Amino acid sequence: MATGHVAPDPVRPKIAVTMAKARILMEAMPYLQEYRGKTVVIKYGGSAMDNEQLRASFAGDVTFLSLVGIRPVVVHGGGPKITSTLGKMGIESTWVDGLRVTDEAAVEVVQSVLAGIVNPDIVRLLIGHDAKALGVTGIDGGLLSVRQKDERLGFVGEIEEVDTGVLDRILDAGFVPVIAPLGRGSHDGKVYNINADTAAGAIAAALQAEKLVYLTDVEGVYDDHKEQSGLLHRLTLSELRELLGSGKVHGGMLPKLASCVSAMEAGVHRAHILDGRIQHAILLEIFTPEGIGTMIHRFDDA
Repeated sequence: MATGHVAPDPVRPKIAVTMAKARILMEAMPYLQEYRGKTVVIKYGGSAMDNEQLRASFAGDVTFLSLVGIRPVVVHGGGPKITSTLGKMGIESTWVDGLRVTDEAAVEVVQSVLAGIVNPDIVRLLIGHDAKALGVTGIDGGLLSVRQKDERLGFVGEIEEVDTGVLDRILDAGFVPVIAPLGRGSHDGKVYNINADTAAGAIAAALQAEKLVYLTDVEGVYDDHKEQSGLLHRLTLSELRELLGSGKVHGGMLPKLASCVSAMEAGVHRAHILDGRIQHAILLEIFTPEGIGTMIHRFDDA
C-alpha cells in the first residue's frame, strides 16, 4: 500500500556536499584572479614547524599557492631547535628586545642548525607535497648583506641590502625559495644571524610582494599583547604605528610588527599575522572573505 512517502535518495546528500565544495571554489575565484602572478612572502615558524599535522597543512597550502600561479617565498626560523642545540652544548640563550644574543660560538651553531638541519627539512617537506622547492641561505649569491645590529647582540645582523637576482631566477624557474635567515657582513665578511621576522619583511619589501604573512602561535595582534586581550582583526598602517608606540607590544611580536611597518612603507600591500596552530591558515586568510588573524593594510579605505 502506498504511504505517500518517497524513499530517501542516497545520491542527494552527496550532491549537496559536492555543491558546497563548488561554492567554496567559486568564492575563492576572485582571489585567485587577483593574486595570480603575485609574490607572497611567508614567515614560517612556531608550532606549524613542529606539529606533523600543521607541517602537512603548511606544505599543502604552499603547494596550492604555487600550483594556482601565485609565487610563494618561504622564510623560516628555527629558534627552538637552536635553543635546544645550544643548551646541549652548555650555551645559555638570552634575548634583548626579542632578539637572540649571538656570540661567536653561538653563531656557528645557528648556521649549522638553520642551513644544515631546518632548511633541508622544510625543502624535503614541501617536495613531499609536490611543491618544487629550493633551499638557500641569505649568504648564497650575496642575497642578504648585513651590518652588526647592536654590539650587545653580537653576531646579529641588520640587513643593508637584499639582492633579489637570486630569488627572481628561482621564482621565474617555477621553484619555491626556502630561505634560511643568515647574512654576510658587508664590512667583515663574517656570518650573521638575522631575525627571521626581520628577514621576511626585508625580502618582501625588496620583491615588492603583494602580501607578507607571519605564522605565529597567537591568534593575531592584540590591543594588549602582554595580556593577550582585544584581538584586532584589521589595522591600518597608521594604527599599527600607534600600537607600536603605545608600549603594549612585547617580546617576539615587536620585530614582527616593526617589520610589517618597514615592508609596507616600502610598498608591500598587505601584511597578515596568522595563528599557525590552525590548519590551512594561509588558504583561509588569502582565499576567504572572512579571513583569520589580523590583516594590516596601508590605507584607511583598503
